[in-house]
Amino acid sequence: MNIDEITYWVKNTAKIQHSRSSGPGGQNINKVNTRVTLRIPLESLPVTTADGLLLRQGLSGRINNEDELVISSGDTRSQFQNRCLAETRAVNLISGALHRPRKRRKTKPTRSSVEKRLIEKKHRSDIKKNRRIV
Repeated sequence: MNIDEITYWVKNTAKIQHSRSSGPGGQNINKVNTRVTLRIPLESLPVTTADGLLLRQGLSGRINNEDELVISSGDTRSQFQNRCLAETRAVNLISGALHRPRKRRKTKPTRSSVEKRLIEKKHRSDIKKNRRIV
């Protein structure tokens, strides 16, 4: 899945809840519901079983008992900006959890690097030999 597909999926399947925020807002903080909480059901995500397990393993601390990814944002005074921030966080978290690092391919050291290492080793050995009292 690419980021556009994840973004589309997040915007269309997320359940949005609003509540009073603890962030900035002055007197509005007691009146306006600016915190946004996204609840994204993972079973509706169009991924393979292996990717689903990878997603659940990577986001295990953010998934509730109903198998929903829960993300909240109350960073700004604006409900709209908080919603955009929460959607962006969701996309980044999902794409990060689905990312598989490349496997490392073993490589041999080059002939010249081996020779340089052995020359330096011999040089170091000679230095230490010259310190000895005969």
